[in-house]
Amino acid sequence: MAKYFMMIIFAVTGLISALASIFNWDWFFTAQNAQYAVKRFGRQQSRLIYGLLGMALVAMSIYFYLSTTGK
Repeated sequence: MAKYFMMIIFAVTGLISALASIFNWDWFFTAQNAQYAVKRFGRQQSRLIYGLLGMALVAMSIYFYLSTTGK
């Protein structure tokens, strides 16, 4: 049960990150946690980084689901 919970957490955080990157959500990129990347790389490169990170998290959750269910 805990493994499914972790897969859901990975998928949700990945989706939020990817959607924030696509739609350029101001609340996401002005949050304190994202400020390091925005100050260091700029807003556009931060969007790319968070988009790639989001896709990687979603891909990892799908991979973990498929590997635990044996499909």
